[in-house]
Amino acid sequence: MLSSVWNFMKRHKKKFIFTGALVGGAYLLGKYAQKKIKDVQENEASAYIAQARRQFHFESNQRTCNMTVLSMLPALREAITTQLNSESLTALLKTKPANKLEIWEDLKIISFTRTVVAVYSTCMLVVLLRVQLNIIGGYLYLDNSVGKSATNPQAPPDVQQQYLSSIQHLLGDGLAELITVVKKAVQNALGGVCLMQNLSLLELEQQLSWIRAEVEADSDRSLSRYLLADDEDALCDQACGLTENDAMTIRLLNETRDMLDSPDFSKVLNVCLNRGFSRLLDNLADFFRSPPGDSAPSSAPDSLSVVSLPLAKIIPIVNGQINSICSETPSHFVQDLLLNDQVKEFAANVYEAFSAPQELQK
Repeated sequence: MLSSVWNFMKRHKKKFIFTGALVGGAYLLGKYAQKKIKDVQENEASAYIAQARRQFHFESNQRTCNMTVLSMLPALREAITTQLNSESLTALLKTKPANKLEIWEDLKIISFTRTVVAVYSTCMLVVLLRVQLNIIGGYLYLDNSVGKSATNPQAPPDVQQQYLSSIQHLLGDGLAELITVVKKAVQNALGGVCLMQNLSLLELEQQLSWIRAEVEADSDRSLSRYLLADDEDALCDQACGLTENDAMTIRLLNETRDMLDSPDFSKVLNVCLNRGFSRLLDNLADFFRSPPGDSAPSSAPDSLSVVSLPLAKIIPIVNGQINSICSETPSHFVQDLLLNDQVKEFAANVYEAFSAPQELQK
């Protein structure tokens, strides 16, 4: 029997060799495939963990943005009210001065100017901080990522501090220039409107639209000029006091300038302004409702065009809006801006651009 088996194997030797090679090859191929699958799975797991870490850092950064905006609103409100001090005028009116009409005219211009400026500057503050903190956030993610050397950080603490201090332009020279432009527009729109003239909410909305049109008419000079100093000397001045980190600070400021001049920034800022002025009108609408029992029901579609108030009564209403607009306690006005989907998407795009590894190669 053994002899017959041996003879069988001799006759089919080539087949056995081929089959053995095939089985061995399949085994090795299987091992190789298992290793490649394991490598792919490990790479996918690493990529998922990195993406999750990046997402967590981004979301944490957005909460920081929101808190920073809220913390800066009191300073913005104080800067506006200091330059547009309507309280001193209302105090004078209580003394029944001889030039009462003149003071009312001044109060009219100042009240509308500071409310319009409050809308503009709050929207600007929200979007500017989204840019700055997401640029910083992106670089910090790279600085803290696995394998990144800590000896050459993209955004060391002193550079961060100096870079973020550039927000003072919006609270200082930028705000002063914005006030000048808005005040002129308010004067052109409302200067000739009599204090006793009745205005409906729709007519008031038209006045605000005319003011906005004039403020935003200069297409050659975008609104970004109010947010960040646009001349090289000012950028260098903002970086003074540093030594080896001067170049980093200047680079961050220039990157911010490029971002502020981009179409995406203009689009998002315009979205915020539209929402901001819409919210302002919503706040003012509460004062234009028909009183209970009035023949024109407040729920009527055209009630806001029927109800009207003398401009003299509208002035104090408008004057008080700054407390709602620039409120450090989250108000509907600020929440509408912070939670806006387009603002969130824009912030994500900025963070994505500056947290990508290729940024290190710049």
